[in-house]
Amino acid sequence: MTDAELQSLVESISITDFERPFEHQATFNRRLRTTGGRYLLATHNLEINPRMLTDFDEATLIGVIQHELIHYHLHMQGLPHQHRDQAFKQELARTGALRFAPAQPQTAKWHYCCANGHDIYRNRRMNVKRYVCGKCRTPLKLMNPNG
Repeated sequence: MTDAELQSLVESISITDFERPFEHQATFNRRLRTTGGRYLLATHNLEINPRMLTDFDEATLIGVIQHELIHYHLHMQGLPHQHRDQAFKQELARTGALRFAPAQPQTAKWHYCCANGHDIYRNRRMNVKRYVCGKCRTPLKLMNPNG
């Protein structure tokens, strides 16, 4: 999906779910890692994590777009638009938008196991002579890399 296709999808969701036009830019931002998308207060643009489309289904992408459009439309109307505000919560319930983006799949490179069988996954390799299990304080053993 390109940015132009995303723009037309956001505009159509805005009209069908909110009965208001979306008059700003919606783009993909590959730098987003821990969030599904964001609404920029200064420019009123939307940025969407492209992993919401590649790692999840289209329904998840639509839920994230609806969530960001709630921020957009409430802010444009001068209403409270933060997650804790009652107006935001009511719009979430009305539209069925996602409250949170789904968790990104974890890809740990290193798998360790302690003497009691606790599994520990890490992205960085660690020295098993210097560290012990955080749960039971027993020595660690490197199992196989890449999980």
